[in-house]
Amino acid sequence: MTGLEKMVSQILEEADASAAVTISDAEKKAAEILREAGEKADKIRQQREEQSRAKVKSYEERTASAADMKKRTAVLAAKQELIGNVIADACDRVKNLDEEKYFGILKNMAEKYLLPREVCFSKKDLERMPAGFREEIKSLAQKKGGVLEISGETRNIDGGFILIYGGIEENCSIDAMFAEKRDELLDQVRKILFA
Repeated sequence: MTGLEKMVSQILEEADASAAVTISDAEKKAAEILREAGEKADKIRQQREEQSRAKVKSYEERTASAADMKKRTAVLAAKQELIGNVIADACDRVKNLDEEKYFGILKNMAEKYLLPREVCFSKKDLERMPAGFREEIKSLAQKKGGVLEISGETRNIDGGFILIYGGIEENCSIDAMFAEKRDELLDQVRKILFA
């Protein structure tokens, strides 16, 4: 081999060695880039999975909260209906008491509200009014210093009476008394039923 051939051979060997090092370095860098890209992809995938889980959890919580709210609303509505039914039933029971008890209640109401006035009853109450009741409520008005006239005119009420004085009418019907005390009755019935 000539000197030139040796030189060319040596240059080629060095070039092959240098190329091998360069290729090896390039392969290492490519492997590092692929590894880093894989890690980034894994991180992105994990973040997406966590976000998806968080969204699913949030949706489940909102759904559970909405269902709970609907349940509480339904329970509250049922309680309100039950309370309203109890009060309506109590009002009806008062209206349908036997005459002695019913007119005893009217007498107590008259004693509370009577002044020098005229009083009107329902047609039903005028027809079933016990003997002596007119005189009892007239004497209650006299005790308060007034005169009470029981009108022969009736009112379209379902129990109780209407007081008339100076052109003003005061509704003392059983329904009006229950309506006036509704909030107080609601609280009492709520305590009894749901305490």
